[in-house]
Amino acid sequence: MARRRAHGAPVDRVDGRLKVTGGADYAMDRLPARTAHGYVVVSTVANATITAVDTRVATGTPGVLGVYTPFNPLPILPQGAMGPAWAPLRDKEVAFHGQPVGFVVAESFELAREAAGTIRFDYAERTPAHSLEDNLSRAQAPRSVSGEPAVVTILADGVPTIDRALESSEVTVSATYRTAAQNHAAMEPHSAVAVWENDRMTVHSSTQGPSFLAGDIAAALGLQASQVRAVSPYIGGAFGGKFYTYAQTRLAAAAARELGRPVKVALTREQVFTATAGRPETRQTVALGARRDGTLTAVKHHSWSSASPGSTTVEAAAHTTSRRWYASPNIEVGAKYVPLNVPEATIMRAPGEAPGSFALESAMDELAVKLGMDPVELRVRNHADTEPGSGRPWSSKHLLECYRTGAERFGWNGRDRTPGGTADGDWYVGTGMATASFPAYRFQATMKVRFRADGTADVSGSTVDLGTGMWTVLSVVGAQALGIPVQRIRPDLGDSRLSAAGFVGGSSGTSTVSGAILVAAENAKKALIDLAVRDARSPFQGMDPGQVRYENGRLTASGRGEDFGALLAAVGRDGVEAEGSSGPGAETQNYAFASFGAQFCEVRVNRWTSQIRVSRLLSVMDAGTVVNPKTARSQILGGMVWGVSAALHEGLRADGAGRWGNGSLADYLIPVNADIPEVEVHFLDHPDTLHNPLGARGVGEIGTVGTAAAVANAVHHATGRRIRELPITLDKLLD
Repeated sequence: MARRRAHGAPVDRVDGRLKVTGGADYAMDRLPARTAHGYVVVSTVANATITAVDTRVATGTPGVLGVYTPFNPLPILPQGAMGPAWAPLRDKEVAFHGQPVGFVVAESFELAREAAGTIRFDYAERTPAHSLEDNLSRAQAPRSVSGEPAVVTILADGVPTIDRALESSEVTVSATYRTAAQNHAAMEPHSAVAVWENDRMTVHSSTQGPSFLAGDIAAALGLQASQVRAVSPYIGGAFGGKFYTYAQTRLAAAAARELGRPVKVALTREQVFTATAGRPETRQTVALGARRDGTLTAVKHHSWSSASPGSTTVEAAAHTTSRRWYASPNIEVGAKYVPLNVPEATIMRAPGEAPGSFALESAMDELAVKLGMDPVELRVRNHADTEPGSGRPWSSKHLLECYRTGAERFGWNGRDRTPGGTADGDWYVGTGMATASFPAYRFQATMKVRFRADGTADVSGSTVDLGTGMWTVLSVVGAQALGIPVQRIRPDLGDSRLSAAGFVGGSSGTSTVSGAILVAAENAKKALIDLAVRDARSPFQGMDPGQVRYENGRLTASGRGEDFGALLAAVGRDGVEAEGSSGPGAETQNYAFASFGAQFCEVRVNRWTSQIRVSRLLSVMDAGTVVNPKTARSQILGGMVWGVSAALHEGLRADGAGRWGNGSLADYLIPVNADIPEVEVHFLDHPDTLHNPLGARGVGEIGTVGTAAAVANAVHHATGRRIRELPITLDKLLD
């Protein structure tokens, strides 16, 4: 059989049939014998001290196995795999509405929920702080942002300050931009099933890193890492929302050990919006200075983001965009967080880049309008040939080609530049565009390849599939590495007991595991050849290993050939395996790594109602080797939907009591099919082999970047109205 080039050809998801037929087991699907059910109790106030709790009715209810509060907590240590971590029920202070403050375990979910409803909390309440704008005076600077100081200033020789650089610029624009808090709103609620047996803990829970989850639980319960196993083969949506270990998992594990039986806990839809974490609200100021030819002379971008009390998490909106996107001799970026009585902030698809690109790319559009220059041309003139500040060359960058290709495919050059100048009946028509960029990460990973006597090959590691296609990546890359059809690969993942493949986040999954798979495959081939020349039952016994070749699933030497499955069967072995490790090397110091793209959008705005309809979307991406065009397109398309959602739909709002007014899947507005037009995704497919041997870069997050800005810029082009706050709701256009 001729060796097939596996990557580059569209491949159906290998887990697709299981998912559409209900055969894929998610965490909530696990139901071991004697499973008890837990229910998390959350606070009904946003800022208070718990002074007393009445649990008498709950504890006296038949079938209730345990009732836990800050006055009777489970033994959970404030530790995680990476250091100190919040321990649920260990603190009587309430920092936000919906904070976990109690836990009930009973024989059934319904009974646990009913008993939880009888618990009465007494609070010493304080006025909650929930408005970012009203609390800017409380803003604090974190110790570092994206590995750099909270404020980074790069100035040309002789320029004393960024403000002086702006003052000296021939043309300037400056504005304030705002983005709303968001929740991941995954289809699968956060849940956990914990089993304590023979002094060992097994936790079934959606996680972006089984090994990290196992480490978190081990630290929280004072166990050895070897005593905890985390299993997460299928995840119903994550994108940062399941990176950290939240209360339900720690409580389930502690209760399982305490009660000596399995415990299952699932957050309600409303609890997901408070007992986990989301993207914080931001306020951003951007000032751009330029020459009259459009060349940037100064970029100043500062961001403030909301944070729960005690948290120092910031949305690095300026550091992840203005710091590196455009060539300018003078750049300053800054970040601060504002402590508010709101739920925790965490990473969410393109953290920093998503809201940051809205501000920067809106400002670039405003500069283009002021200069009377085409927005694409403005970006071309300010292309960063090397990484701003460091001068490091990019490992691979084809952003200019993204601009050119996108403009041609979208029909950009034929548009009327005049805002409000194009109409179709009762609809104003506008077009907008924006740059997209996201860092290309790669981490250390170990994977395993095993040849089997039945002619298949296992490719396994503790990586996970967030729903983005990792099951298929293992199959495609494994097939390429071994020269056999995808159908002969048996992938396995989502288990902390498999080879340590790290976590999936930052669009790093494919680039991280692919290199390790290639190394493991070569090591497995060597192990197969070594077995073949040593075993007396092998047709290659006694031969020089250097003369035996592996190609397309077969060993050949001196005119002899044997499929690996037949060889293993002949020598009486079930299989032969080897691990392989790979990670970033010295090249990370010499090059800058990122994926790039250009987003184009057309909108229609009703002249009477101001209803906004996105009518066309185009994304042109430079993301290295495209391993599987089918799933890669799906990821970019999904990211663009997130961008449209941020632009026109999503936004959490706190009421006067600090409660999310729309904190449930029923009330949280996200797009439906009717809101999204036909979307075109085009990949340039230039391999980046400096980044990893396969040449692939991540595509999970970059599709979100720039999309909201492209929508907002298109709305301005359609109406002449510049909206600087997301989401763009009807009232903002009707003012």
